[in-house]
Amino acid sequence: MENIAVIYGSDSSEWEVSCRSGEFTASRVDGSKFNVYEIFARYGKWSLAAYRKKNSMRIVIPEDQRPQIDKTDFSVMIGESKVKFDYAYIMQHGTPGENGLMQGYLEMLGVPHSGCNAFVSAITFDKFSCKSYLKDVDFVKCADDIFLRKGEPVEGLAQKAVEKLGLPMFVKPTDGGSSFGVTKVKSVEDFDKAVEYAFSEGNMLIAEAAIVGRELTCAVYNNGKENVALPVIEILTENEFFDYEAKYNGHSKEVCPAQIPDSLREEIQETSKKIYAHLGCAGLVRVDYICAEDGLYFLEVNTIPGMTAASLVPQMVRAAGMDMTDFLTTVIENS
Repeated sequence: MENIAVIYGSDSSEWEVSCRSGEFTASRVDGSKFNVYEIFARYGKWSLAAYRKKNSMRIVIPEDQRPQIDKTDFSVMIGESKVKFDYAYIMQHGTPGENGLMQGYLEMLGVPHSGCNAFVSAITFDKFSCKSYLKDVDFVKCADDIFLRKGEPVEGLAQKAVEKLGLPMFVKPTDGGSSFGVTKVKSVEDFDKAVEYAFSEGNMLIAEAAIVGRELTCAVYNNGKENVALPVIEILTENEFFDYEAKYNGHSKEVCPAQIPDSLREEIQETSKKIYAHLGCAGLVRVDYICAEDGLYFLEVNTIPGMTAASLVPQMVRAAGMDMTDFLTTVIENS
């Protein structure tokens, strides 16, 4: 592999976060080994935003001069030269990069890419589907939930949800990220408004019992020999929950490595590797949990976790004593 395409931007509300993640990732790909091409992809329009040849400076292309990507063979014309991409590092949060669509396109062309295959990406992106794969395992718990598709009757659902899940509860889209569309519901009167908000981000939602405990997260990758768990992080938020403001506007604190007993750290790391294997994951994946009094609860899987300088995974990599560029090379060569 020589020409690495880092794809960022998306069709979701997370597209700006995706750009930051993608630009950071592209800047850390080893420039002595690879040519790095940054592709901005949003609503079907894919263009070359910047590129960096081996051992050279990054060249940024003005927006009105960006060459379009040829989707028939995943290539681009730069001047008179055609560049065909050998590998895609997908950094699109949300659709089409996180739900299997981009993976499916690349797999049909035979282009290797970072992360999970199309099928696993589709399953893990949908919170209800992912939980359904894990509800019967014996190594992690899942909070009770109720599923609803847009257009289904909601009359009486608020009371039913309270009876089954209690209060507070979370209402959220099944296929969103960065906490867009998520509401912490504290009274039955707030339920319908939370449903409306969740449906503004997607066509399916889950209402889920709120689990009280410590929020912890752990990432897993494959180093070519085995699945490896990175250090655990604890998330401490000033807000009601780890929402968009907490994630991106400084209203939270991440403790890395988490100040937890060794037994709990080992449990989280081993559980993360088991979930990674059980779901058939590949590349780099982050798993989020709530540690409650009665055990460890699964929250969600992030198959394309945030990758800005302040994001959780880069913090884990630094805490593990690894260089980010070397780490990305390992991911690229083993996904």
